[in-house]
Amino acid sequence: MRPPGPPIPVRALPPHHTETPADLPIVELRMSAHDRRRVRRLVEAPDGAVLALELATGTVLHPGQLLHRDAEAAYVVYAADEDVFVVHPRDIGEAARIAHMIGNLHRDIHVEGSDIIALADDTLADRLEKSGAPFERVRRPFHGKAPGEHAH
Repeated sequence: MRPPGPPIPVRALPPHHTETPADLPIVELRMSAHDRRRVRRLVEAPDGAVLALELATGTVLHPGQLLHRDAEAAYVVYAADEDVFVVHPRDIGEAARIAHMIGNLHRDIHVEGSDIIALADDTLADRLEKSGAPFERVRRPFHGKAPGEHAH
């Protein structure tokens, strides 16, 4: 546990080629897809450190990204558990239809093997029910983009 102190300012991200140092403990900063877009706020780390995010508007954090490192620890972004739908398409045609439907709702997906994963909400639940595709609602990390981060 880190002793209490002033917030650690984070005004810029380390270069993309910066590797997580092997000689330092890794502190996991669990963030939802939505929180990975909130880059001007205080983040309390599990070790007691407080990071004052002061990143440029439009910055998006990604799972696995090194956020800050100092002599005591390396702080890395991880995807937090959140409510998601895991769709189990029965064939490639159904997978294409489901992905298209979710895209038309301007939502992102994450694909693992043959499964399609999307953030859960009532509108998507209704659409998936009507599609007849097998799906389940679970809590697990979502590695896709948050709503509003969708791009064409």
